[in-house]
Amino acid sequence: MFDEGVIYCDKLLLIMPGIDGRIVGRGGQGIVMAARMFAEAAYLEGFKGVQAFPFFGAERRGAPVQAFLRIADKEILTMGQVYEPDMVVVLDEHVMQLIDALAGLKKGGLVIVNTAKGPDELKIDKKDAVLGLVDATSIAFKHGILSSGMPVSNTSILGAIAKASGLVSMRSVDEAIRKAFSKKDVEKNLAAAREAYDTTKLYNAPEGVWKWKD
Repeated sequence: MFDEGVIYCDKLLLIMPGIDGRIVGRGGQGIVMAARMFAEAAYLEGFKGVQAFPFFGAERRGAPVQAFLRIADKEILTMGQVYEPDMVVVLDEHVMQLIDALAGLKKGGLVIVNTAKGPDELKIDKKDAVLGLVDATSIAFKHGILSSGMPVSNTSILGAIAKASGLVSMRSVDEAIRKAFSKKDVEKNLAAAREAYDTTKLYNAPEGVWKWKD
């Protein structure tokens, strides 16, 4: 797995990346681990260069937290925060009231939200965006993925990202989760990711998929 801020690639030569992502949520929700596991899954899928790194604001539990992703079929040169993401993953919908989670989202970008609401209730102001919705919190609770009694939905959101983005397969997600968790915890996290994959719904995608390729 990844240390904070590390670039994971199979060569020393670094070139421009392809897909940039931002994951937002609150401290204690496993945002950083979600980014690392997705980057691991992308590398296992065959992307030659990936980045996963956090950005912390106020250092307290429950404060808004962001993590960033870059994945490419070539090695990566760009460093620093992602200001114009191709996709944004919102692990806590209420964070959108505190920060501009969708700032800089590219036209036709992908927005994935952990929510029990429908698209009309969320009122996403990016009308051209493809929207993926999943109740990752309920899935985590169902499978007993808890910290201090609160559901942790970072593995269930991985299944949602795989389904909505089409960037990685569930096989790669499964392998990344197996690398991240002990034998005691791995099965429930795998089950959560798979259920989220099966229950994620896409909106504003005319052909039923997000067109992330040129």
